[in-house]
Amino acid sequence: MSLYERLRAEHGPVAPVLLDGDLPAWIVLGYREILEVAGTPSRFSRDSRTWRWFKEGKVPPDSPLLPMIAWQPVCLFLDGAERDRLRLAVTDSLERFNRRGIRRQITRSAHQLIDGFAHRGAADLVGYFAEQLPMLVMTQLLGMPDEYGPRLVEASRDMVAGTETSVASNEFIVETLQQLVRRKRGNPGHDITSWLIEHSSALTDEEVWNHLRVILIAGNETTVNLLKSTLRMVLTDPRCHASLAGGQMTLPDVVEQVLWSEPPLMTIPGRWAAVDTEVGGQKVEAGDMLLLGLAAGNHDPAVRPDLTAPLHGNRSHLAFSSGPQECPGQNIGRTITDTGIDTLLARLPDVGLSVPEEELRWKSGWMTRHLTSLPVTFTASRSGGSGAPAALLPGSAGCGAEAERPRDVTDSGSSSAAERPVPPPSRPLRSRRARWWYALKTWLRG
Repeated sequence: MSLYERLRAEHGPVAPVLLDGDLPAWIVLGYREILEVAGTPSRFSRDSRTWRWFKEGKVPPDSPLLPMIAWQPVCLFLDGAERDRLRLAVTDSLERFNRRGIRRQITRSAHQLIDGFAHRGAADLVGYFAEQLPMLVMTQLLGMPDEYGPRLVEASRDMVAGTETSVASNEFIVETLQQLVRRKRGNPGHDITSWLIEHSSALTDEEVWNHLRVILIAGNETTVNLLKSTLRMVLTDPRCHASLAGGQMTLPDVVEQVLWSEPPLMTIPGRWAAVDTEVGGQKVEAGDMLLLGLAAGNHDPAVRPDLTAPLHGNRSHLAFSSGPQECPGQNIGRTITDTGIDTLLARLPDVGLSVPEEELRWKSGWMTRHLTSLPVTFTASRSGGSGAPAALLPGSAGCGAEAERPRDVTDSGSSSAAERPVPPPSRPLRSRRARWWYALKTWLRG
């Protein structure tokens, strides 16, 4: 956020920046200017093929930008009637799910993950919960087996981060989704993949798997970050504790506050100027690329002079973009977040952070900012749990001293003698947190 504010102070609501490879672009920092760019496709197109650096051959074939900005036959990169045709198929397919059915799936998946660490008394809620739950749910919604989840989590995170292996990660995701579409053509089910194939918009196989890729990556990345940030706020923010305990806020209210203060995607590509134009006092030439600075727009002093003012019930934030390309699956992300946290707090009512808040660390990329860990302690459960997380990402580790080799989702074995639970570190009393959670549950039940 400090970078965005320095850019705003120096350049105003639209600032010049350099992308990977020193490719010039604009970042839109102003709230009103973001609405202007996102809402006027006649001036700012979604067709990345118009980017001048593509036309001039200055984007190398191994650029880490390509997986996110190279043109694809999806509604995100189209305007007009063709965009409407594809967008309708996506929106209709996402809306066919029964909301109660989604919540049941989220609850089952959350319990599955919590069972893996509830007996320990300590865990890292990033590696053991937040980075696992959205993909477990998403693979079910797309009609994929659960075991696809861990590798898809790694690949999608790597691709969005823009690393040197982003292109290879994108190829793995594409191959996986192509196989899924071929399988669903012959054996449809009650899932997004089958509904896209069956939709009256008559999508080709290429259009289907490309939209599945968008749903999978955008849905997982945004929901993981939203889940992490909301968990952190629930565990650390005294205003959140007081409001929940007093019945002034519900978990969905907390989620909306997080969407204002820490949107899941800090910036998103992109728009490309269709004509020579002006925005935010800057002269933008046809073919220029514009990034939407969602986090900066949410903190624009022109619309939020007091960042500490409560925003209960206010959904006018930019966390899911705006205009014709506003995220169609945003309510699924909200549901995964509040249902998952509700399940976690019901199972572990005295959960609390096991390190000082100032020791928490983040890792940033050109689009996102990730909380790397959220170590907690709680009263260990005497029953349930397999001794290991049900779907742990390769490379992630447990809390404190128990950084054992993680298991793959397909590993269903029980704990060995070498995997005995490590006693949780000493922690302060958390009766107050337990009280506010039970007070909230009581208030919600009338």
